Amino acid sequence: MKKFVIGIISVLFLIVAVSCSKEEKQSSELPEMLEVNLSINPEPAKLNQPVTFEAKVSQGKEAVNDADEVIFEIWRSKDEKHQKIAIKNPKNGIYRLEKSFDQEGTYYIVSHVTARDMHNMPKKEFVVGTPSEKEDPNAKDSMEGMNMEEHNKGH
Repeated sequence: MKKFVIGIISVLFLIVAVSCSKEEKQSSELPEMLEVNLSINPEPAKLNQPVTFEAKVSQGKEAVNDADEVIFEIWRSKDEKHQKIAIKNPKNGIYRLEKSFDQEGTYYIVSHVTARDMHNMPKKEFVVGTPSEKEDPNAKDSMEGMNMEEHNKGH
């Protein structure tokens, strides 16, 4: 009987050891990066006609429908006023905004995507009607070098 109890205890210890080993291995694996593919359609856009902006969010092969926050920030070149629009209700990992513009020029959009403890913010330039003067490419981007804490203060 004593050998039987020792045998059962040994098997239990073995099961616990294998289980802990698997948990350690899983927790040490790095998650895949958060990918954001930002698209604009049509390009170039026409004055007072709808433009569709899409941020396709994925992690590995999985579409991300549970982002903590998706905000499209849009502004006309050399304009200090930036419009920020929160996007909800994705379909298949695609966060979509349809918007018209009543002023021609060169514009910029940044999609601020926070999901699964990661942040990604691709930026694109687009034109509505006739292009205007572009922003200075040598000027420091307002978001460049900004840490997450500084960035989040703006939200």
